[in-house]
Amino acid sequence: MKLVFAGTPEVAVPSLDALIASRHEVAAVVTRPDAPAGRGRKLVASPVAQRAEEAGIEVLRPAKPRDPEFLERLAEIAPDCCPVVAYGALLPQVALDVPARGWVNLHFSLLPAWRGAAPVQHAVLAGDEVTGASTFLIERGLDSGPVYGTVTEEIRLGDTSGDLLGRLSVSGAKLLVATMDGIEDGALEARPQPADGVTLAPKITVEDARIDWRAPALRVDRVVRGCSPAPGAWTEFRGERLKVASVRLAAGRSELGPGEVLVQKNTVRVGTGSYEIELGEVQPQGKKRMTAGDWARGARVEAGERLS
Repeated sequence: MKLVFAGTPEVAVPSLDALIASRHEVAAVVTRPDAPAGRGRKLVASPVAQRAEEAGIEVLRPAKPRDPEFLERLAEIAPDCCPVVAYGALLPQVALDVPARGWVNLHFSLLPAWRGAAPVQHAVLAGDEVTGASTFLIERGLDSGPVYGTVTEEIRLGDTSGDLLGRLSVSGAKLLVATMDGIEDGALEARPQPADGVTLAPKITVEDARIDWRAPALRVDRVVRGCSPAPGAWTEFRGERLKVASVRLAAGRSELGPGEVLVQKNTVRVGTGSYEIELGEVQPQGKKRMTAGDWARGARVEAGERLS
């Protein structure tokens, strides 16, 4: 089939690579416009755009996918199908109507669970043991279209959202190619999602990533892992923001109050609503990431001080 691939971030690149290597023709790529990045805030092409240009594939960067010039070019290409991975913009019906076999999205959850922008983060935050990826036909609802196929992935002890998404981007890429093959061969039929089991996964905000030390230690651990690498779990110490990159659950119930810090020779412990946790790596405001021990020594944390 002739394909136009839509995607933007690094997590979409494995799917683009897999489609380029498949029997299908990737005629063009649709991605978000170049965005400012780095200290100089220079415009930088998206990871998908960079990979497409390396492969000599035409790149379309509409400010909005309803822009007339984009729609005209899409119609000229006349793709059979448009696979999508984390494109980052809503597609209007006029664009959905162009490919004969529609737009097929690779979504990183087992639909109808975790519909929305942050399915992997919410799966980690909720303590799910298994998640996966689904391919489905895009319609006007939020990730509600009929499903072509799924692949499952165990959420391992200690997985961050970044770890899990990295694995899903690889297994999902294989699923996406298999879905394209099945659509072309007529071997796949999209099946409606069940009405039961719908959960929503809105974008994780910075405020969502704030640690509540009154919560049980297991919840603190999930917030830290679920918000890694972005937006990053955080707390406050002496009125300044302190990012918490990793923690470890400690044995035994806490003798420390919620947020109370205890600096020992080789560990920095913090009280929660249940067990204590050990801080792994932290990042003070305006500084680089460091071990909790280095931070505590540098800050000269005193007995009884708290993270808030």
